[in-house]
Amino acid sequence: MKTRAAVAFAAKKPLEIVELDLEGPKAGEVLIEIKATGICHTDYYTLSGADPEGLFPCVLGHEGAGVVVDVGAGVRSLKKGDHVIPLYTPECRECKSCLSRKTNLCTAIRATQGKGVMPDGTSRFRCDSDPVLHYMGASTFSNFIVVPEIALAKIREDAPFDKVCYIGCGVTTGIGAVIWTAKAETGCTAVVFGLGGIGLNVIQGLRMIGAEQIVGVDVNPGKKAMAEKFGMTHFVNPTEVGADLVPYLVNLTGGGADYSFDCTGNVTVMRQALECTHRGWGQSIIIGVAPSGAEIATRPFQLVTGRVWKGTAFGGARGRTDVPRIVDWYMEGRINIDDLITHKLPLERINEGFDLMHEGKSIRTVVEF
Repeated sequence: MKTRAAVAFAAKKPLEIVELDLEGPKAGEVLIEIKATGICHTDYYTLSGADPEGLFPCVLGHEGAGVVVDVGAGVRSLKKGDHVIPLYTPECRECKSCLSRKTNLCTAIRATQGKGVMPDGTSRFRCDSDPVLHYMGASTFSNFIVVPEIALAKIREDAPFDKVCYIGCGVTTGIGAVIWTAKAETGCTAVVFGLGGIGLNVIQGLRMIGAEQIVGVDVNPGKKAMAEKFGMTHFVNPTEVGADLVPYLVNLTGGGADYSFDCTGNVTVMRQALECTHRGWGQSIIIGVAPSGAEIATRPFQLVTGRVWKGTAFGGARGRTDVPRIVDWYMEGRINIDDLITHKLPLERINEGFDLMHEGKSIRTVVEF
């Protein structure tokens, strides 16, 4: 069959809207019609050429929502007409990692996913008979995609695609970091570094669990109002505090925060995030992706005295299990997604969405097919 897609033929080049050939689903695979997809910083990171694992040509996109069109042999959990969100972090429920219950990092298809191919080692996309690679196991910048069954979360049918597509990455990453990675508790204190889309979702996750104090840290004072709307109680501009940022935050939080969250990808900020947490029990969660080859550093004393650095991917969420729950939270009014979707564009204007993100004019741009 044919599908319209925004293809990255090379790094640092605009995406091209082309018609691709798409092979149907094989055993254990599902054909999806994507209805809406978000444009994420991770897509830009790969397109920029900075991603050491970036492969081209490929169909980018990993934050989508759509409808099942067809299923391959052996697929039992999904049927034609089901509404789904593709998962770049699958959940097979059978591998060592899934069975451990200690991580959400399923390893069932990780090797082939990282190479831009399906589990059988081939791509379903073709352009003039030449293969075009998949991206993060999703490739939601295509109107139709083929995805392994274990990388799809079935969701309720009354959820709007143009909103819940954001749950495919940004919403889950931020809220999940609070609930499943930090396991933050009611009455805690927290500091959130970086008030972009991820940071705002961390803030609303903290509000959901009943955090007593939520401090937002960002160099852009223009982000203060939106962060307050999502639950931030205090705003700190590092440029106004200067070198005294860490002691300032320690004092503001009464001896240090119970939890901190880095949503910047800046290794200097990661150190500040750790060192502003409370002696004895402070946890600092790293969400932001640092540049390739970057390293984090702190004095060993910071860790010996009880502080903990933790990393998180997809917020620690188990996709097939937890994503439908987050969709329910949105539909019940417990979380706010609408205000985070600042722009909507057709596929033909997808490159404008990357410009808006790069210029800091959008929180999340959604492309509708």
